Amino acid sequence: AQVRILSYNIKHCQGMDGKVDVARIAAVIRSVEPDIVALQEVDQIVPRSGGVPQAEELGRLTGLKAIFGRTIDLDGGQYGNAVLTALPVVRWTNHPLPGSEPRGVIEVQFEQFQFFATHLDAGRDERPRVESVAAIERPVKGPALMAGDLNSVPGSDPIRALSAAGWSIAGEDRNLLTIPSRAPARQLDFILFRPANAFRVIQIRVLDEPVASDHRFLLFSQGYYQ
Repeated sequence: AQVRILSYNIKHCQGMDGKVDVARIAAVIRSVEPDIVALQEVDQIVPRSGGVPQAEELGRLTGLKAIFGRTIDLDGGQYGNAVLTALPVVRWTNHPLPGSEPRGVIEVQFEQFQFFATHLDAGRDERPRVESVAAIERPVKGPALMAGDLNSVPGSDPIRALSAAGWSIAGEDRNLLTIPSRAPARQLDFILFRPANAFRVIQIRVLDEPVASDHRFLLFSQGYYQ
């Protein structure tokens, strides 16, 4: 069967025009009809974004099930990652990851595979990101997909660590630049899968949406799981 994956750092739904607009993010998600969405920088009842539980509101506006994984408390609310999905969820867990600001990965067990949605540390030191790769490895039990903002460029130590652990990078032979959104110059956002023979990439691209966040509306991937 086919599965469509979308990964996006939404910057608490604040666009390059300075507006916090949950409906704008939801409209772009709906436009590509994904099965699974990995979101980073999601606010839950935080004053700067109007006190909205963004994960649940994005789920409501897209018609997808919403899962929120807290990484920090923020101004009386919470902040972290989220997964939106149209597929039946068997179970899910939020795992903490190291970083100068605490980070996390949401592990979702679907019927045929696991899915990991993450946002790795943004500091100059790559060690927390490499340590995060090792931490993400522990719950992997079979065919798996991962998506998120890895705050790492192709060829960096964390990306090499992922490859060494058996992860294949979707579109690694392509120039998939995702940030900054108005004139992308680097790839920090990735979709990965393992083992290599369990998935086949049909299409991967960066969506041309320069306003909704500081990242491009990232890496829409269509593939097979078997």
